Amino acid sequence: MKAVILNKNFELEDGFTDQPQPKPHEVLIRIKASGFNPIDYQMLENELERKLISSPILGRELSGIVVEKGAEVTQFNIGAEVFCGSGSMGSNGSYAEYISVPEVIVAHKPQNISFEQAASIPSAGLTSLQIFKRLKLQPEQTILITGAAGGVGSFLIKILLAHHIENFVATVGSEENRQMLLSLGLKAHQIVNYKKENLVQNILKANYHQPYDIGIDLVGNVMAEITAEVLKINGTYVDVTALVTKEAHELLFNKGTVIMNISNYAYSMVKKYDYYKNSLEEISELIENGSIAPSQHKIIGNLSLETVLRAHSILKNNQTQGHKLIMKNS
Repeated sequence: MKAVILNKNFELEDGFTDQPQPKPHEVLIRIKASGFNPIDYQMLENELERKLISSPILGRELSGIVVEKGAEVTQFNIGAEVFCGSGSMGSNGSYAEYISVPEVIVAHKPQNISFEQAASIPSAGLTSLQIFKRLKLQPEQTILITGAAGGVGSFLIKILLAHHIENFVATVGSEENRQMLLSLGLKAHQIVNYKKENLVQNILKANYHQPYDIGIDLVGNVMAEITAEVLKINGTYVDVTALVTKEAHELLFNKGTVIMNISNYAYSMVKKYDYYKNSLEEISELIENGSIAPSQHKIIGNLSLETVLRAHSILKNNQTQGHKLIMKNS
């Protein structure tokens, strides 16, 4: 099968490899579309993310059609339209024509959306839903969401609004992203441009000059320090990036902050695979009943090294403009 492969020099290249064969509990999926995430390029650059590489074929989320199944598979028939976050649990990554994955991490694709839309959901959707469920939010709690125009941020906002949670402020870096959040239903006073001067004061002003109960940091680095600064004593810092600086960590410690680490990978470590299927099915139901819409997406190209490198560059330079990047595989 055709694939984009990581070679021995740790460089990506176009190539061909054997088509995977499904194990008894697995389904073989012909990939129709796959989504790109920051971790895709971070695996090539950062030691922490590099540890997650389990195949020379990268890519961690997809949609497609079941074309073969193992003898013990009971929940999917040949021809079923599905989507999943494969993570490190598949035979290979999603930069390929086919992938074999355990049926217990797969869900039927929402009937009212395309393969490209479905491929935009798993990573952002699973992360967002985990944040929402673990926080057990109360209506009176105040929330700051940094990097809100990204895949996780925009999906999380949809989930919050679908559950009538509206007491939050979001940061963006462009007028286009501000307009996107307004189109989701946010009010102008809920949106702060992180590129303007006096960012800390502007974030606090948006909350009536009061510190926040919860900071959901989807950016890390300097923004981790900003988030730490605007949190209440004994507040909650939700860490999605693992990019908390030493200064931010010290301030969070001094404030007695509860740090909540968000990781979809954790459930694969303990083989709690029902987490993936159950979460995707819950998201699918929200989409099919109209409670939330799938992410805005942009098709970058077809399966090729050129497409992958272009997507990685756009992600690395924060040029997604609020769109999930998608590759059409077949």
